[in-house]
Amino acid sequence: MDKITVFSPATVANLSCGYDVLGMCLEHVGDEITIKKTAVKGIKISKMIGYDLSLDVHKNAAGASALALLKHINIDFGFEIEIVKKVHPGSGIGSSASSAAGSVFGINELLGRPFSKTELIKFAMEGERAACGTPIADNVSPAILGGFTLVKSTNPLKVLSLPTLKDLFVVILHPQIEIKTADSRDILPKEVPLTDAVKQWANVGSFVSALYEKDYDLFSESLNDIIVEPYRSKLIPYFNDVKQTSLDNGSLGCGISGSGPSIFSICKGELSATKVTEKITEFYSTTSIDFHIFITKVNTSGIKTITP
Repeated sequence: MDKITVFSPATVANLSCGYDVLGMCLEHVGDEITIKKTAVKGIKISKMIGYDLSLDVHKNAAGASALALLKHINIDFGFEIEIVKKVHPGSGIGSSASSAAGSVFGINELLGRPFSKTELIKFAMEGERAACGTPIADNVSPAILGGFTLVKSTNPLKVLSLPTLKDLFVVILHPQIEIKTADSRDILPKEVPLTDAVKQWANVGSFVSALYEKDYDLFSESLNDIIVEPYRSKLIPYFNDVKQTSLDNGSLGCGISGSGPSIFSICKGELSATKVTEKITEFYSTTSIDFHIFITKVNTSGIKTITP
């Protein structure tokens, strides 16, 4: 193949209890990235549709991750990238990760898949470094692997794929404000009390167990963040009201998607998700903040090819 278009999905990172380690892939929202081989070596981003982002390959997540990949293979041609950006930058649902993961996935397909998915995650992490200053893996991992993922370690990189509860629906509320990932990381404490740490890693262990045991009640109990959410929630208008509305109307759990400002609510069944969406919409419509809200399922396959 000389050209490919891929759908690279949005993601939710942290999932309350799993700061920097847990992630979830979403089904209906994602970037469309077209990559074609060129006679000129290197990477060029020729078009960006949707948002006014840099075409500089060193500053753009898609370009930086692609450059990282090229360092590990000897070829006498290059690639041109066009991005239809549909994941809102700064939304908290993995906008930079979508671009970073999509570009390396597509290039790998055009090269005949010389790299494993773990290697693709490592390259995509360099896109995250360019976007937010830190080579995090919790968003790019579910985008590439699909479903739920857990980053066991980053050095060496080891990412685990987790089971998915089949009846889960996800409500995403995106207040139309921007929170930069770097800023939301800066407000976090450098140290936490041991008692809080114990509670948090117990939640992570319970979260993983719930997925394997198909235990919705335990899953719900595990979606609790006592370390990061108290700080980041201050940056999101009416977060506590939205969370309470979500829980009062039957969601399994509600928290900050990534670094925010998007808020996720995970529900059992579409009817429950629809009710939660209606109630959150009803509440947020009383505020002065524009917002976007949608329902999606968990994407169990991750990035996919749209056209060969």
